[in-house]
Amino acid sequence: MKFKTELHLHSAPVSACGHSYPDEIVQAYLEHGYHTIVLTNHFSRFTFKNKRMGDLSALPWQEKVDYYMQGYHDLKKAAEGKINILFGCELRSNIDENDYLIYGLDEAFLRRMTDFYDMPTKDVSASIREAGFLFLQAHPFRDNMMMVNPSLLDGIEIFNGNPQQDSRNDIARIWAERFGLIATSGSDFHKVVDGAFAGGILTDEPITSNEQLLEILRSGNFEMIKDNDKPQ
Repeated sequence: MKFKTELHLHSAPVSACGHSYPDEIVQAYLEHGYHTIVLTNHFSRFTFKNKRMGDLSALPWQEKVDYYMQGYHDLKKAAEGKINILFGCELRSNIDENDYLIYGLDEAFLRRMTDFYDMPTKDVSASIREAGFLFLQAHPFRDNMMMVNPSLLDGIEIFNGNPQQDSRNDIARIWAERFGLIATSGSDFHKVVDGAFAGGILTDEPITSNEQLLEILRSGNFEMIKDNDKPQ
């Protein structure tokens, strides 16, 4: 038996572009046979200018983190132990329009990074990697993205399953192979629609902690899910 983990998912209301709430997400992922979800809500200036919640951009940093973390706590509560929920992040800085997936992240790190999305990419990368987390570029060949120096990355997302975007996954795969980067797959879930559960990874054991997730991603001991839940 293989165990399915989603590596790229957004929930409402924290991700302004998310349209599904925790109860709906948990039910849908259970129905699609997943055992673990890594919640990677957007963390950027747009997170705090949310039409549903109003303009939160003037909040002190710690209150911004409280708001951001509530998405994780709500999803974990909705899961009720029926599916594993891990904390991750999709960061967009004020430097460019790139998106970066951070795995292994913890709340304490986020609370002390008071200038997180104003930092140059090289400094963000250094801070994340020095803390022992993984720093990957999400959908790097989508329109308006710029591929950064591979030396700043641990990996890239080579399969992004968002049906609304052309992520040019074939180019991302070639890039990962060329530079020896960790290659990942994620659905980039925003709402329950056809094709929303296209990505993730398969492992021999369920992933139940961020420490285990980091170990598995670094070891390469997983299969990628691509194209409607079929491992390739």
